[in-house]
Amino acid sequence: MKVLIIATFVALSVAAPQYPKPAGYSGYKPDYKPSYKTDYAPAPYDFAWAVKDDYTYNDYNHQESSDGNGYVKGSYQTLLPDGRVQTVTYTADDYTGYVADVQYSGEAKYDYKPAYKPSYPAPAYKTPAYPAPAYKVPAYPAPAYSSPAYKAPAYRPKY
Repeated sequence: MKVLIIATFVALSVAAPQYPKPAGYSGYKPDYKPSYKTDYAPAPYDFAWAVKDDYTYNDYNHQESSDGNGYVKGSYQTLLPDGRVQTVTYTADDYTGYVADVQYSGEAKYDYKPAYKPSYPAPAYKTPAYPAPAYKVPAYPAPAYSSPAYKAPAYRPKY
């Protein structure tokens, strides 16, 4: 009887339904090929811009041009805080890389500023009325050590 019950459970577990593998989704594929071009040849360009704001003392300009074959040349100028003008003229190509020539024109001007003098005298400090603290060395008696007194060991190892 026990064998029959065990055989029934084994048969039921083997007869369990097996689920099929899920179907994959491949998605739709276009029936056409894209007609747009993805690789463009470099185009020549030329640009320039400038900023001059007397209120904030901003004075910048930049110009650059390219022949479309990898050769770029240009320059930019900046008005520095000390009154000089920094001019950077550069070229860049595939052979020499970026080559810049930096030049400064004008002379640095710094405004005269006299040394600071406060309008009131510096504070004067008086020595305090109480005496300065003094360190007193503590007086401890010197330690006295006696010679050690111990017995010689009675145990003798046998090697």
